[in-house]
Amino acid sequence: MSEAAYRDVAAGLDPQTLAEKVRDGMYERDQAARSLEMKITAVGPGRATITMPVRDDMLNGFRICHGGLITTLADTAFAYACNSGNEQTVASGVSVDFMAPGKPGDLLTAAAQQVFEAGRTGVYDVTVTNQKGELIAVMRGKSYRLKGRAVVEL
Repeated sequence: MSEAAYRDVAAGLDPQTLAEKVRDGMYERDQAARSLEMKITAVGPGRATITMPVRDDMLNGFRICHGGLITTLADTAFAYACNSGNEQTVASGVSVDFMAPGKPGDLLTAAAQQVFEAGRTGVYDVTVTNQKGELIAVMRGKSYRLKGRAVVEL
């Protein structure tokens, strides 16, 4: 099916319903997110919010959450946000800055939001906070939309 045809199919659904269908289909196949106990708490056009508990098996040698796992949480929110229109979209680059450590027992929340989109590329900002609302990390992701590939069948 062509890229234009996918857009036409997606155009028949309201953007929120489409984002929810994509979320459900992606999460069903997302072994990484499920194994890390990530929960998608909100999704919509160009946005997603996901939580992840900091478990003992996620701690590094300093007894804080491994930065790679915080990045994984942010990247997962980014993925759900940039695929919400049902066109397969991949990361072409990310930049992460850590502000504070994730601690054992924390519930981290990553909130991704589209900042810009033109053609097949996009830019998304992601903030990661703990249950107290303290900023843990920020990530900027650049996306690239693949031609003519749906995320889920409608």
